[in-house]
Amino acid sequence: ATGADNDLYINQAVVFIEDAIQYRSINHRVDSKSLWLYRWYYSRICQWILGLTITIILALAFIETPSSLTVTSDVRYRLPAWDPPCGLTESIELLCFFVFMVDVSVKSYLVGWEEFWKNKWLMAYILTLIVSLTDWIVSLSFFCTETVRIRRILRPFFLLQNSSMMKKTLKSINSTLPEMASVVLLLAVHLSLFTMFAMLLFARTKDGQQDNERVRYFRNLPDSLTSLLVLLTTANNPDVMIPAYSMNRAYSIFFILFTVLGNLFLMNLLTAIIYNQFRGYLLKSVQSSLFRRRLGIRAAFEVLSSLKETPANAEQSCVSVGALLQVLQKVEMDSHCKQAIMRSLKICSSDQLLAAQFQKLFEELDKDAIKQHPPSPEYQSHFMQKMQFAFGHPYFGYLGNVVALANIVSICVVLVMDADKQPSERDDFFLGAINCFFILYYLLEMLLKILAMGLKRYLSYPSNRFDGLLTAILLVLEIATFAEYGFPHPGWRPEFMGLLSLWDMVRLVNMLIVFRFLRIIPNMKFMALVVTTLLDLVKNLRAFAGILVVVFYAFAITGVMLFKGAVVPIGNIRKVVVLSFKEKCDFMSSVTFRLRLFAAYFIYLLSVNLICRWAKIYFVAWWLISSVIWVNLFVALLLENFIHKWDRRCHRASLSDIEYQRTVELMFRDVLEEPTEEELMEKLHQHPHLHLCR
Repeated sequence: ATGADNDLYINQAVVFIEDAIQYRSINHRVDSKSLWLYRWYYSRICQWILGLTITIILALAFIETPSSLTVTSDVRYRLPAWDPPCGLTESIELLCFFVFMVDVSVKSYLVGWEEFWKNKWLMAYILTLIVSLTDWIVSLSFFCTETVRIRRILRPFFLLQNSSMMKKTLKSINSTLPEMASVVLLLAVHLSLFTMFAMLLFARTKDGQQDNERVRYFRNLPDSLTSLLVLLTTANNPDVMIPAYSMNRAYSIFFILFTVLGNLFLMNLLTAIIYNQFRGYLLKSVQSSLFRRRLGIRAAFEVLSSLKETPANAEQSCVSVGALLQVLQKVEMDSHCKQAIMRSLKICSSDQLLAAQFQKLFEELDKDAIKQHPPSPEYQSHFMQKMQFAFGHPYFGYLGNVVALANIVSICVVLVMDADKQPSERDDFFLGAINCFFILYYLLEMLLKILAMGLKRYLSYPSNRFDGLLTAILLVLEIATFAEYGFPHPGWRPEFMGLLSLWDMVRLVNMLIVFRFLRIIPNMKFMALVVTTLLDLVKNLRAFAGILVVVFYAFAITGVMLFKGAVVPIGNIRKVVVLSFKEKCDFMSSVTFRLRLFAAYFIYLLSVNLICRWAKIYFVAWWLISSVIWVNLFVALLLENFIHKWDRRCHRASLSDIEYQRTVELMFRDVLEEPTEEELMEKLHQHPHLHLCR
């Protein structure tokens, strides 16, 4: 029995430490079978299957009727799209629903019934599955001919509920909404007042001088409100003021005041409020993640202190080093952190660890991930040492940047000279010759750097991998060009041969050369800071991208269902809205339409008058969520990340052989508060399934 208890405590500690690593809640069952099921559920294969299932059910929108499986979206040129037979996509959906039912069943069992009824996400998960299955049955009963499918709008929920960071981000956004609502209300007042001023200013007159402005933009209250709302986005500026300005320059004062108050003050005030409030709520979310990590580590300490090998006469709870080593052998964690903890244990002076020492060991999880580059090879030859010094020196890299700049300039000169020439008049000899010269230099530069740095050290730098990959691709393309068309010579202009014409090959090479010029970024510190900030956002703020996918997906599906067949073709001409919400509209066109709305909001919003005035609500809602709220949220996080990096670069030594990798949690590490022992123990005693002896 003692051995079985010890095995249980070891397995509990393993799971608690893995929970701490992933910032997961420890409020789950902790018996032997449940622990095995828990680790199986969070294993890579199970999470991969769940992620694949979510991807498949979201991707069904591309092949469901109306299908997006066409090369072009233009209805004038595309062939009839393939529509899957009834039951094909529904069968795939049923398999996905089965995986989700297993997922929610396992989650519900692991947290226990008491916690299940407190978990709103699990309740919403079950409700979503019930509604989706009901709608699926209705579809089959109508032989897939129904136009409204509610379950398609609910599909993004499966992506949302599977990410804890997305749920935290959504909670933070929800908490920020009251403050954002006050500014949005102020914007509404601003719009309403200026709408009334516009209707009074451009009212119908006896001589009809103002009719042009009134008829086009301010005919009635809805049109006036729409015109000024679009002007707030600057999409119809200066078109909306041209008729009035042509008649009297003084009318421009009205539009200038509206734009200055709305765009320069209120919209930027909204950005400031979102930055201030959302940063605070995100900080609270990250603080709770830190508490979860500390709680998981402390729970592991408490169960390990219950092992039989712990000294009975110890005044304080302690854990043996051997027990911790046994746990670390089973824990799935980053090898760098595991090795660092084991090194600390080897130099530990005592065989027993107190709670504070135990927590300090796992602070390795909170540190920056450090990547150290391999050393350069050591040559015995004096000549090779000089070669290594010369070609490993930063100045050799600067020379490569100058050569790359010269390559870009030469391409620009040739493009300017050949801009007005017909393809039959163009001579590709000069461009082919200079490309051949520069590509040979890039190859020589890469080989010399490998000689100086060694292959492992060369490949350890992302900039070198980027440079080497493009150089290899350019070399392959150049060899293929020579094999197909021969070496460059005056009048080098053969006809189309093989897969690509000579001009296509040269263009592809030139595009890659231009792309390769990005190698200069690491050598410019301020530009490198900006780029690393953007890359950190791409890598770490996946939760924001996920929620953006949810919003795009939901609005795209809703648009397809709302506006399907709403506009009837008139002869051979279709109105602008038909291009995105036509009778044969597909999911891909609708998603693309969402992107086009950012730039062409004015055209689309005015075009919905062809359908129904109430359709404007849909477009205004999209503008508020995407452009007003979401863009400002992204700007807030971009500012926070950039300011954090800017401050840290002043305090961190610049070491060429070390790369620091930041996470979202580490962005706020300097301002987070450590939880007290009393808070941790109080939370542990409230655990629904873990019963501690003290």
